[in-house]
Amino acid sequence: MKLKELQSYLQQVEGFDDPKVHLEQYVTSGHIASHMLYTMSQTFDDIANNIVADFGCGCGVLSIGSAMLDAGQVFSFDVDSDALEICQSNVDDFDVTSTVELISCDLMQSSTMLDYLTERRYIDTVVMNPPFGTKNNKGIDMYFLQKAISIANNAVYSLHKTSTRSHVIKKAEEMNCTVEVLAELRYDLPKTYKFHKKQSLDVQVDFIRCQPNR
Repeated sequence: MKLKELQSYLQQVEGFDDPKVHLEQYVTSGHIASHMLYTMSQTFDDIANNIVADFGCGCGVLSIGSAMLDAGQVFSFDVDSDALEICQSNVDDFDVTSTVELISCDLMQSSTMLDYLTERRYIDTVVMNPPFGTKNNKGIDMYFLQKAISIANNAVYSLHKTSTRSHVIKKAEEMNCTVEVLAELRYDLPKTYKFHKKQSLDVQVDFIRCQPNR
């Protein structure tokens, strides 16, 4: 599948009906998601026939894209039942139900399923657009990253605010990872919540790859 075709498909994924500010719910655009996934697939071969986990899957754009790029299996984790309901609807619409399995899970707490996958070293690749921790739960992005690194056999792909680059790299290296900033992207954040004063806001984000040194 070509990049433009993947982007066209992912732009059709339905977003949140009523996004929750305390969970920092924003849709990952089809443009950003397709470029992330295409790089993972074509440059590093970290999707096809891999077992992929999508942390904080939301509406499922990264999960669906991974399935469309021939992931062997995708486990999609989210704490919000409303988001998982939308995600399931999107998965059904894109006919990838045989590949994508949705899991209700709070990554901040112990989870039987997550513990099981971790213990058996089952997950090859983790992809995520974690909460940045700017409004609530300061440091949650690093917690997501730590969890992802602990579970992934091959690599973790994640988005983080460019302004936090040095901190993210330092923490990831302390987790015994080789870190690479693959791209600096412009995250076009549409007006989503009442406290947003502008119709849209450009946020500079880093697309990073962490490879655990095991």
